[in-house]
Amino acid sequence: MDFRNDEGYMDPTAFAALSKVAHEEKLPVVYLASAYSEGDVEENVHRAQHFCRCAVRADVVPIAPHLLLPQFISEETERYIAMDINRVLLRRCDALWVCGRITAGMRQEIHWAKEIGKRIRFFNDDFEEVTRA
Repeated sequence: MDFRNDEGYMDPTAFAALSKVAHEEKLPVVYLASAYSEGDVEENVHRAQHFCRCAVRADVVPIAPHLLLPQFISEETERYIAMDINRVLLRRCDALWVCGRITAGMRQEIHWAKEIGKRIRFFNDDFEEVTRA
């Protein structure tokens, strides 16, 4: 990227804007898995929001389908649709980040990630990375 415009003049404003766009295009997109319907849904949503904030501070773009899909898909009657969408989204992300205690749905997402060779990282409730046996 050049610091000069097409006419050869210094153009720091355009350079700064283009540098920011180039940086944003390099940000990894991670699929963030955490509990949703098992346990206290309201608390699980707050926890997922916290995990997403932590991920943003870690300089990644978090995708947390369980924060979006319940807006228009019923967990009780259309879970299979949500899981199909989750699988599509996971394929398009760079990695899977698993946060907090692992539920049945999260185990499925881990299985899918392993099948397609996605990098998987595990975090505890305090968003500290942990190893998983």
